[in-house]
Amino acid sequence: MSSSDRSHTMRTRLADGEVLLGVLDNVYDPSLVEFYGELGVDFVWLDLEHAGPSPWDAPALEALLRAAERTGIEPLVRLPTLDPSVVRKVRDAGVRSLFLPRVESVEEVEHAIRAAYFEYDGEPGDRGLASPRARRWGLADDYVRTQDESALVGVTIETKEAVENLDAILHVPHLGFVFIGPLDLSVSLGHPNELDHPDVVDAVETIRQKATDAGIPVGGLGFGTDDVNEKIEQGYQLLNLGSTTGALQGVVSGWLDDVDRP
Repeated sequence: MSSSDRSHTMRTRLADGEVLLGVLDNVYDPSLVEFYGELGVDFVWLDLEHAGPSPWDAPALEALLRAAERTGIEPLVRLPTLDPSVVRKVRDAGVRSLFLPRVESVEEVEHAIRAAYFEYDGEPGDRGLASPRARRWGLADDYVRTQDESALVGVTIETKEAVENLDAILHVPHLGFVFIGPLDLSVSLGHPNELDHPDVVDAVETIRQKATDAGIPVGGLGFGTDDVNEKIEQGYQLLNLGSTTGALQGVVSGWLDDVDRP
């Protein structure tokens, strides 16, 4: 992928109908984040919900962001909480694209998304105005406008309650995308890790169809190349291909299996 292909934000690329492919770096290493950018991956998923640094640990988070910026890859950060103060914190650190875990109600989604904007749906947003890293410590031009135009805030739909409230959630202003979480959804529906259970399959398809009908980009997990290609055909625009440790497991296990040791 050429550098020009990644010159736009995830928000504009999704709006243009592009399909974006990413990798979960679950070791949270700046060198690997940088390397994924060299490989041409569209985004690197930094999942602060299940592992990684605390969103309050500014030096650790900023090291990952600097590595991404060096090679032009977009960090997609999943937060561990819906707390608007955490949204403001990571936005000030320089995160443009983020998504929220385990959302269930319209009110909590709207409060969190509003915290990412200076102006929200024609009204004042809840983002604080200061001179943090995102503003280049006061040196950035046209800071308020460019920050609002580049912001992308999505939600993970991964609970029974979220599915029940999906119609209303999809109409929250500035909702950037819906990421389908089948693993937690299987737990919420009473069928842990049974991704092929009819209840789970039906819920996933309901989310995909309703989001697509509402014009909201859909994201999800890719379980192998065939599954990724099928999901692209189904309209998914944001797909995670795998993880750092998963890739290493496959390659290193293959090396060990292929060596004939006496």
